[in-house]
Amino acid sequence: MTKIRRRELLAVLFLASGWATWDLSGKIVHAYEVAISPTDPQLGDTIAVRVQPNNPTPISAPTVTVNGVEYRSFPLSGNRFRALIPTNPLDTPGRLVIRVSGEEPTRNLAVGLRNRNFRTQSITLPPDRTDLGTDYEFDRVAEFKTLVSPERYWNGPFLRPSQGRVSTEYGVRRYYNGVFAENYYHRGVDYAAATGSPVVAPATGYVRLVGRVADGFELHGNTIGIDHGQGVLSIMIHLSRIDVNAGDFVAAGQVIGGIGSTGAATGPHLHWGLYVNGVAVDPVPWRFGGIE
Repeated sequence: MTKIRRRELLAVLFLASGWATWDLSGKIVHAYEVAISPTDPQLGDTIAVRVQPNNPTPISAPTVTVNGVEYRSFPLSGNRFRALIPTNPLDTPGRLVIRVSGEEPTRNLAVGLRNRNFRTQSITLPPDRTDLGTDYEFDRVAEFKTLVSPERYWNGPFLRPSQGRVSTEYGVRRYYNGVFAENYYHRGVDYAAATGSPVVAPATGYVRLVGRVADGFELHGNTIGIDHGQGVLSIMIHLSRIDVNAGDFVAAGQVIGGIGSTGAATGPHLHWGLYVNGVAVDPVPWRFGGIE
C-alpha cells in the first residue's frame, strides 16, 4: 500500500471515529478530548461534559449541544472546559447525542439516559387553594432561574441546607384531586423541622432573589434564591424569616433564614430546589459527589 493510500485510509478511520481530520496541508488535526460523568446517568442527574482542547491556547470555549439544545461551557484548570447538562423526570430516557464543536473538529458522542422510578402522591386541594400565586411572584422566580453567571462560586460537594428529616424527595409525581399532573414533578427536596430552625446556604454564592409574602409571594412564601455561578442556582422557599439581603455574598454553611410554613405549605418545612441551566435537577448527587 502506498503512503498516499495509507494516509487516505487513516483519514477515513479518524473521520469515522470523530477524533481527527486533515487540514489543507495534509496534517492530521485532532478533535477535542471529551469525558462525560456520570457515565451511566439516570433521570434527574446533572451530566458534566468536560472538554480538553488539543490547542494549548484556545481562543474560545467549545459549544456543547445535546439533542439540539446548546449549553455554554466554562473554563476549568488545566486548559479544560466543562458544560453542565440537566435532566429531569419529564425527559424521555434513552440515547442522548452530545456534540462538542468549536475551533477543533467536532466530536459526537452518545450516552444512555436511564429511566428511574419516582414515587407518586395523591393530593386533595380545597377550591380556594387551586389558584395560588401572583404574576409578580412568577415573574421574579422565572427571571431568577435564567441566571447564568460566568464565574463559579461553589467548590466541592454541597451541604445539607437543613438538619430536618427529608419529608418529600426529589422527583415525586402527583395526582391533584384525582387528576394526574403530567407536567409536574417535585422540583427539590423537602426538610421538615420546627418553625425557625436554621436554614444554611448549601454552597457559596450571591443572593439574587429575596421574595416575601408581604410583596406577593403567596405560593412560594418567603423565598431566597442563591446564584452559585455558571447556571447553578438554589431556591429556598416557605421560610419563616429571611436573614440576608439581595446582593449579599454568602458562604457555604452560613445561616440565611429559618424554616417555616409560609406560602402553599401544610406544615413547617424547607423546600430546596437546585436548578441547572433553568431545569430543576436532583440535588442529592451534588451533596455526595459534587461536580467540578
